[in-house]
Amino acid sequence: MIAGAVLLTLALVVVIEIYLHRLNGTERRLLAEAPAAVQAVSCTSVQDVKPYPGGLDRTHIGSPQARLMPPLSTYPSVPPASGPHDPIPLDAGVYTSPPPIARTIHSLEHAAVIIWYDPSAVGSLGLRQIRDFFQQGNERNHVIVAPYEYPNQGAVGRLPAGRQMALVAWHHVQYCGQPSLPVAFAFVHSYRFNLWQYGAYRGDAPEKFLSI
Repeated sequence: MIAGAVLLTLALVVVIEIYLHRLNGTERRLLAEAPAAVQAVSCTSVQDVKPYPGGLDRTHIGSPQARLMPPLSTYPSVPPASGPHDPIPLDAGVYTSPPPIARTIHSLEHAAVIIWYDPSAVGSLGLRQIRDFFQQGNERNHVIVAPYEYPNQGAVGRLPAGRQMALVAWHHVQYCGQPSLPVAFAFVHSYRFNLWQYGAYRGDAPEKFLSI
């Protein structure tokens, strides 16, 4: 009887947590607006990114296989979607200056989503909406918003020409001409791992159960 009561209590807790983490009205509205927004801000489809070559896709920098971080030009996508990375992931949050990119890659391995933006988009309505939205409570969970600007890396240290936003998950990337909250949230909903919305997850991050 005791074991049954414990199991019943655990089941009840799970049901309550799933209920509390269900999509709210704002999130449902953003998902409904996303298809039109993709067209409005000239987004690509979500692209699959191949692993970093040489079997180093999940290698920690400082290990015998990668003593130093390789140049960004060696990564299969701009911005990187996997590859050699810092042993410590970057915390979720909204950043006003470019964070250590090696740490952001580790966060991707933990099923985070990074909303990269071009510094030229600062002040735009779309970016203000994104930054305000992803600073709220659970919306911050496994999401990083940051400018992509690494001038010492040459051309690959900036977003591709004509793209002010890049949405990146482990092995997945989507580019947009302008920042858009509906597009960003739709990508986050699919590629950020949320235990309580497990059925929505479409990603393949190898350490999705770990925090950042």
